[in-house]
Amino acid sequence: MLKNIAFVVLFLLASVTVKGQSEPIQHILGRNLLSLNGSWQYIIDPYEMGFYDYRHEPFENSASGKGGFYDDRKQRDKTELIEYSFDDSPSLQVPGDWNSQAEKLALYEGTVWYRKKFSVHLTPGNKYLLYFGAANYEAHVYLNGKKLGMHKGGFTPFQFEVGSQLVDGENSLVVKVDNNRAQDEIPTINTDWWNYGGLTRDVYLATLPAGYIQDYKIQLAPGSGNRLEGYIQLADSIVNEVVTLSIPEAGIQLALKTDPQGRASFSHPLKKIHYWTPDMPKLYDVQIKTAEEELRDRIGFRTIVTKGQDILLNGQSLFLRGVSIHDENPLIPGRLRSEGDMRMLLQWAKDMGCNYVRLAHYPHNEKMIRLADEMGLLVWAEIPVYWTISWENVATYQNAAKQLSDLVSRDKNRASVIIWSVGNETPLSGARYNFMSSLAKLARSKDNSRLISAALEVHRDGYKVIVNDSLGELLDVVSFNEYGGWYWGGVPEELRKYQVEIAYDKPVVISEFGGDALAGFHGDEHTRWSEEYQESLYIHQLDFLSGIKGLRGMTPWVLVDFRSPRRQHPYFQDFWNRKGLYASSGEKKKAFYILKAYYDRIRKKYH
Repeated sequence: MLKNIAFVVLFLLASVTVKGQSEPIQHILGRNLLSLNGSWQYIIDPYEMGFYDYRHEPFENSASGKGGFYDDRKQRDKTELIEYSFDDSPSLQVPGDWNSQAEKLALYEGTVWYRKKFSVHLTPGNKYLLYFGAANYEAHVYLNGKKLGMHKGGFTPFQFEVGSQLVDGENSLVVKVDNNRAQDEIPTINTDWWNYGGLTRDVYLATLPAGYIQDYKIQLAPGSGNRLEGYIQLADSIVNEVVTLSIPEAGIQLALKTDPQGRASFSHPLKKIHYWTPDMPKLYDVQIKTAEEELRDRIGFRTIVTKGQDILLNGQSLFLRGVSIHDENPLIPGRLRSEGDMRMLLQWAKDMGCNYVRLAHYPHNEKMIRLADEMGLLVWAEIPVYWTISWENVATYQNAAKQLSDLVSRDKNRASVIIWSVGNETPLSGARYNFMSSLAKLARSKDNSRLISAALEVHRDGYKVIVNDSLGELLDVVSFNEYGGWYWGGVPEELRKYQVEIAYDKPVVISEFGGDALAGFHGDEHTRWSEEYQESLYIHQLDFLSGIKGLRGMTPWVLVDFRSPRRQHPYFQDFWNRKGLYASSGEKKKAFYILKAYYDRIRKKYH
């Protein structure tokens, strides 16, 4: 008992620590930006010789502070380690992972050093922010030979104020990126997706006024469809600074004043509003203006709540016709790099009749969420608390909580995001419950206007599929992964023998089901790996799942085949998870048409 109390106290302390950390700037894409994307020179460093001396002591902790790739300003980017030179090194494209850009890096996990030279003309009185959309997994950042800091987490943004480190003219930016997996990290050692390393998202230098707009939340008040509520936070704690919030099409023009912390809060009635829906994804032009800065965004407004076993969008009953998606382009190896890549995958989901996507198993690109806003797709957003995390390690919890906080902070103004997920298929234990319940409470404290869920595990007792995870008490939506007909239960038609027992009177959204099929491989409905087997699996799964009382949605696994080192069958997989409804070529498999027909029927029922 005392041990459990101690862990809860430590988790609460971890949460407090996370809340004290600075969060990434809101809407980086709306700022005055110098893009640092493009060609970066790189050095592969599996022994981390640019970071540690021969006694494995970090150079930055040595008495002189010299040595390593980062200490290069006076030597014009020549390292003291004579074996290395950025000037003579090859290049990688940023944003992008290294695994797909160099054959020798395809399976590489370790350290790669990046360098980018860029020129800037400094203007007195401005602030300069170096912003990274994501770097997988641990990044150490150096500007002109001085260390700015370190960030952990492969999918969330991070930033540094760099005005004092920049020079007028040419600058040298060096980043050490390490994608090694480790037991105490988030995610942990064991996953089922490719561990793409590198600077996988945009890198920008933002030029900002001294009292720039750091953050804002502009949304409908929880439980209200006709009141606008939120805040605008300036970077400096200036009291009585005038901030103007304007939404012309909605008849909103507010003159606000900041409090001593530099925050201007508001709550204002709305006389006219067109709600955002998947069918009509209305976005309003929003303007925030101070004496020094004008910032524009496009924001949709909608309500999302549960009532009994129903999910209500703008007060109307909703069925989530979804699919799960990985942040990977099947046609061009590697992470999604451009808006075109992202739009392609979201359009494939819409072509299948989806109004909803599960962006698994980690935060996806901010541009992906903004496209979902524009294209009319509801979103389940998730952090990579996946399988067997170090539940009793406080630092591991702090890491997970920071990733969750940064995800919520980044996407809190996006109408498409309706569910924050705190994890996937985490095995039951007391320590796991403490960890996960603390995350669920943190998510709710950060944003009480959206739903909280997680992809729960199930267990079976004979022909019963039982969902009674105690974490479900804290969730708004009961979700679970169910692979009958593939990993258990025999052939697909055996599913008719099973029943699902759920302990909670809440909406049910099936977060995963499916099975592998190699596109173009055909057989009868009992031939594993064939398109016919997958087709039969979907027919029987949809019939089985439709019998669940309170079923309000699903995201079958998965939109398109994706790469995974776990999937090694030399013919049917060859390092691909083949559960996609689209093949890696973009070709539709037979099961695609089964799901589309089902979603077409559901759409008519809910209209």
